[in-house]
Amino acid sequence: MTPLLIGCNGRGAQASSPERPVTFSEPPLSEQFAMVASAGVFDFFDRLPMEGEVETFLELSAANTLPVTTASGVYALGEGYLSALRRNMERAVKVGAKFHNMMVYNWHDEKRWVTDEEVIRAWADAWELGQEIGIEPCFELHVNMWSEDPRRVAIVAEAADKLGIPFNLTLDYSHMLFKMGDDAELDVSGIREDVAAGRVVLDPYEAGNLVDQWLDAGLVRWFQLRSVTPSGPRNLWSKHDSSNGAAGVPDDPHQRAREGQYGRAILYPFTRPDPDEWHSPWEAWRLEPCKHVARKVLKHHAETPESRLAVITTEMINLTDYGDGAKFSLIGQNAAIAQFLRDEMAALGLPQGGAND
Repeated sequence: MTPLLIGCNGRGAQASSPERPVTFSEPPLSEQFAMVASAGVFDFFDRLPMEGEVETFLELSAANTLPVTTASGVYALGEGYLSALRRNMERAVKVGAKFHNMMVYNWHDEKRWVTDEEVIRAWADAWELGQEIGIEPCFELHVNMWSEDPRRVAIVAEAADKLGIPFNLTLDYSHMLFKMGDDAELDVSGIREDVAAGRVVLDPYEAGNLVDQWLDAGLVRWFQLRSVTPSGPRNLWSKHDSSNGAAGVPDDPHQRAREGQYGRAILYPFTRPDPDEWHSPWEAWRLEPCKHVARKVLKHHAETPESRLAVITTEMINLTDYGDGAKFSLIGQNAAIAQFLRDEMAALGLPQGGAND
């Protein structure tokens, strides 16, 4: 079995502290690469080079013995979609990336919601372009994106199958776990009635849950782990501000309604923060659902010869709905998650990367 590699999302490379809280302003790339490499638990860096950064990425990757195996980007459907995707894929391939994670907005460039048919076409176009350029695209399960209504994943995957192409899902289940028990968040996804009726099962402990469905269907190509808890505390140290240029935030009706509100509850510390490092009480048991999802994914991979899972990334990041303003070490939280994953993999006998050897 091929070793299962673990990487760190570039937005999580901050050595934050009470004196230097998590911020949108990121350290230089040289510090990011060194930070991720020196953690000793990451096999690669997940970051998309911007225009003019390819040579810098190559130099830093070599200097730190840290490959850039994956790269992530945000897209709006519309006239500029394919040209933006081509440019990003080409830069990603130049730095050695094998997979490109795509967060595709649910809000079209034409200022309307995207249709299932448009998402299906966007996936088919991304797959074709990736085959041409030499990189595999993956569509992520993510808030603000087409997949915030998780029922659409099966629709797009089934359509891809009819087209004779695979569908690659990036599974970040934190985007569903935090909604459990939160009617307002379930309404954003449009699934409150289906959840109440048992037609959509978010709870990973219950039979017929979405994680099991997607694993059994062979959709999961990339697994992302961010610690979160159902109906957890909002980010009381960061508010939505449309003027800050945050990545992954569309100008859609839902987001406009959040202006000035505290960040959504899509991060819960993986290890106990000191009293002054986080805004809310911390209880270890609240981590069990996200740990259960991780164990479920790894167990499926260990027991399924045809498993399509190829990479894992840790996702403790710096934006408003996540860790902005926190005073714990963001890179420390990511490293703790990576070590947890390595321990679970070792218990299952799964081969893993050498973390820079």
